[in-house]
Amino acid sequence: MSDEAERHRLHQNERREIYWKRWGPYLADRQWGTVREDYSADGDAWRNFPHDHAAARAYRWGEDGLLGLCDNEGRLCFALALWNGQDPILKERLFGLTGPEGNHGEDVKELYFHLENTPTHSWMQALYKYPQSVFPYDQLVTENRRRNREQPEFELTDTDAFADNRYFDIFIRYAKADADDLLIEIEAINRGPDPAPLHLLPTWWFRNTWSWGCAHEGCLAAPSIRATENPGFVAAQHEQLEDWLFAVEDDALPWYFTNNETNNQRLFNSPNTTPYTKDAFHRRVIHGETDAVNPDQHGTKCAAHASVTLEPGASHVLRARFRPAAGAPPRAEWFGETFTAVFEKRRQEAADFYAALPDRPTDPAAATVVERAYAGLLWSKQFYHYIVADWLKGDPHQPPPPPGRHAIRNSEWRHLYNRRVISMPDKWEYPWYAAWDLAFHMIPFARIDPEFAKVQLNLFLREWYMHPNGQLPAYEWNFSDVNPPVHAWACWRVYKLTGPRGQRDTLFLARTFQKLLLNFTWWVNRKDPNGNNLFGGGFLGLDNIGVFDRSKPLPIGGSLAQADGTAWMAFYCSTMLAMALELAETKPEYEDIASKFFEHFVSIADAMNELGGTGLWHEEDGFYYDQYLPPDGPPEPLRVRSMVGIIPLFAVEFIDHNRLDQLPGFAQRTRWFLENRKDLAAQISYFTPDGGKEGLHLLAIPSRERLTRVLRYVFDENEFLSPYGLRSLSKAHYDDPFIMHTGDETHCVSYEPGESSSFMFGGNSNWRGPVWFPLNYIFIEALERYHHFYGDNFTIEYPTGSGNALTLAQIAEDLAQRLGKLFLPDPETGRRPSLGNDDRYANDPHWRDLVLFHEYFHGDTGQGLGASHQTGWTALVTRLLES
Repeated sequence: MSDEAERHRLHQNERREIYWKRWGPYLADRQWGTVREDYSADGDAWRNFPHDHAAARAYRWGEDGLLGLCDNEGRLCFALALWNGQDPILKERLFGLTGPEGNHGEDVKELYFHLENTPTHSWMQALYKYPQSVFPYDQLVTENRRRNREQPEFELTDTDAFADNRYFDIFIRYAKADADDLLIEIEAINRGPDPAPLHLLPTWWFRNTWSWGCAHEGCLAAPSIRATENPGFVAAQHEQLEDWLFAVEDDALPWYFTNNETNNQRLFNSPNTTPYTKDAFHRRVIHGETDAVNPDQHGTKCAAHASVTLEPGASHVLRARFRPAAGAPPRAEWFGETFTAVFEKRRQEAADFYAALPDRPTDPAAATVVERAYAGLLWSKQFYHYIVADWLKGDPHQPPPPPGRHAIRNSEWRHLYNRRVISMPDKWEYPWYAAWDLAFHMIPFARIDPEFAKVQLNLFLREWYMHPNGQLPAYEWNFSDVNPPVHAWACWRVYKLTGPRGQRDTLFLARTFQKLLLNFTWWVNRKDPNGNNLFGGGFLGLDNIGVFDRSKPLPIGGSLAQADGTAWMAFYCSTMLAMALELAETKPEYEDIASKFFEHFVSIADAMNELGGTGLWHEEDGFYYDQYLPPDGPPEPLRVRSMVGIIPLFAVEFIDHNRLDQLPGFAQRTRWFLENRKDLAAQISYFTPDGGKEGLHLLAIPSRERLTRVLRYVFDENEFLSPYGLRSLSKAHYDDPFIMHTGDETHCVSYEPGESSSFMFGGNSNWRGPVWFPLNYIFIEALERYHHFYGDNFTIEYPTGSGNALTLAQIAEDLAQRLGKLFLPDPETGRRPSLGNDDRYANDPHWRDLVLFHEYFHGDTGQGLGASHQTGWTALVTRLLES
């Protein structure tokens, strides 16, 4: 067994010898309803381009499809279309609810699973479960609209769509014979008790780059897809691509051709530019409109049409392939034994690659979870195209955007030029990047594709992404929103994860460090309004964990000094200090900046720990809180026990005494600071003489005594500790909610273990109780670092009140197991907590090995909530399940 084949492909790609990553699962799951397709006057992206338009309206900035793939610039695309003989529409893309339709925000309403994928996408497999009855579009919309925020979401599995197992399992598999030779296998299996009809349309098309008159697209003339004289072959030509051939194994199948152009007549009651429009295959297959497709068999979109009836338990396999026309072998060599041999070889190489990963779990169930998580991570890569300046001004061949468009969103990001394959949180619910999500994605990516991890992190620091003022773009809905500053942490961790000491990529570290300095300066200048080292941060990703919406001015005036915003900046400082010290070992000029970050960390820690006044430590409670700073009058602590008060524990770093001897400039300045600024040293652990590891100096916000006091809350099962990790809000606030009266208004924060009951803070995101992976992961990492310093002599009761004293390392391991348990089948019932109480996932052989990686998890039961395929940061489970 060897992983050399896939590793060799990665090295060839990295050295730019063979571009193995040119093709991949870069097709979005949802392009409709996105900001970049929104040309409305009011910025209502969901209503401006609804799902109902998607089949008939050409996209401006991308494409979507059902478990498809495309090239790295989204020009030539492939996906599968389906019809069960019952549905009112051809199934060309995943269906879901918009934000206003869902009782907890936008939400995909389909069942699909990412099963396998390799870093070069040499082998990929996914599964789509397609009902045989009429897909319940109306029922899903109507029932979810009827439900309120306190009720659960109405899911596809709550309907009769899968009654009596009347559904098809549709497996789609891809294998690369070489970097540009794509082999496709579609297998449909009837799981129901009766014969059932099924139509399969493997579809090949060009993204529309020609209708807009925009020169940067590089393709102003429409490309061409046409039938050839050789039966079963279709040829494609494009200004930016070599000529391509596409074929299906069964050369007797009929082919349909149309253009990827909007059906203006249908949608807007205006003339069409072509009689053959984007929705032609829907009209041809479902309504029998033979004149919907081009009889001359050419256009910019084509599909073969296979119509079968499957007996119970029977399967049908459809094979297709596309590759450059130059050097293409005869058709007789496209399929048959040659095809099968490539498929089996790539499948085995993928298995070997994952079997050879360091620290792969020995437990088969855990190993399956890890491989599914990596598959989801890799399937969630997407070609993301959004050039803000062009979006704001409109295209030459289209009507100008409405007046006032610049006031809607993102007008201050004119420099932002997105045209890359990027790791997405979830290609349906979040088919756009989020900067802090991506930072967490790169931790598991560092294990399987370190070069991709480094390139992605560096990308967001480049001049066409980072704002000239140093801010990183947050996410498409509002690039100016603020996410926690975790980018430096991700760069530092990826640096350390991608090589042994002495063999690491210091060039990557130096490049990212230099640009992170700009971002750090932006934070200092913009988010410390009073210049006292107590920071705000607005959105911070923790949307609704606090008393107020922190993205907006406070409704009662004044401002907030945020325990999490301030702690994130201390975390930023300590990480930048560690990076600078690493670089200073070979480049002494970094010693100066290391001193700056050391001093800044001490100042922030002191500001947080100040007793009374504006400090964020509450001595009576033994916890860190936000402070409300009124326009006049004394500060007021907002005594909400939430993750806000735990984040101050994240900022923990070491300075090795031996390193001080190797860096005399830094050592001299540090010792001067310690001697001359003792007023700033009283509350940080660097100066505590009790029980630290010899030769190490600890930089942390809480002293040992304060660390212990906070941890007693954290490890209390009636507060933060759940069976599946740490809740984001103390469960104590269920019976004792925090209430603040301000004039005529009452503000309340109560524990909500599941979905949010309020629309106030946005969508389906809820930090008022559920378990979130990213902060749990950093907390576990922090515990391990505290243990490295304090050692086995530091024990604490775990769980609080149990009488069991454990070391911090033992507790970190237990928390990792609790989080991993979300996805593992219970030994007795077979149920995975994250998948809830649906017996099919426990007992049905066609469901029980399937895993979903949700956005967050119910604080009491562990059931998955939010986006169902947010494998990005939830793929951190791969690190926690390692042996």
